[in-house]
Amino acid sequence: MDGFVVGISGGIDSAVTSELCAMTGLKVIAINLPIHQSTQEYMLAKDHIVYLNSKYNTIQELEINLSDLFSNFEMTMPPACRDNALSMANSRSRLRMTTLYAVAQSNSCLVAGTGNKVEDFGVGFFTKYGDGGVDLSPIADLTKSNVWAIGQHLGTLKAIMDAKPTDGLWGDGRSDEDQIGATYPELEWAMAFSGDQSYLSERQKEVLAIYTKFRKANSHKMNPIPVCIIPPELLS
Repeated sequence: MDGFVVGISGGIDSAVTSELCAMTGLKVIAINLPIHQSTQEYMLAKDHIVYLNSKYNTIQELEINLSDLFSNFEMTMPPACRDNALSMANSRSRLRMTTLYAVAQSNSCLVAGTGNKVEDFGVGFFTKYGDGGVDLSPIADLTKSNVWAIGQHLGTLKAIMDAKPTDGLWGDGRSDEDQIGATYPELEWAMAFSGDQSYLSERQKEVLAIYTKFRKANSHKMNPIPVCIIPPELLS
């Protein structure tokens, strides 16, 4: 393959992922994929692509506005689907995945995922077959704190470093913390915790409960899909 395709969201994860890909010296197609995006998220994504172009000569910029396509999809779906906010939010992510793969295949590239360790292996905070549909995961073994540290080292734009983490799938601009109920440092602590809960503060117990709840509910994303095994006696 000739390089990588990365969806640029305006957040720290996609910023670090895209720059790590650029550091290989291979082609990087950096794509801004707005779907009724807030002005701030849209401009942060554009600014990061400008930043990448200023440092590397292998960057190809692409903007594919999916807002009208998503609106048509939404209105085509039955009322029960379009009235379900989570269903539509996840559909945004899956529409982006489809677009990334169309561009990648037509350019002999791999789709680079932007999920970090907390999202991908802790609480499962990603869309199944959406942003979870990738060819490789450059930062999936890094906690969010690791990603921030690498961003600091690389010189990632301060506005991106300071922006509240968000999946950008909701019209009200809710952050990841708003959806989960805990910060990334708190979730990192919960991932590593294995001690006696009787010594925990009330907030620590609450965070641990949040972590456990999300991990259980989203385990289907983090584990291989169930396969129906046929008993050998039925095959003989």
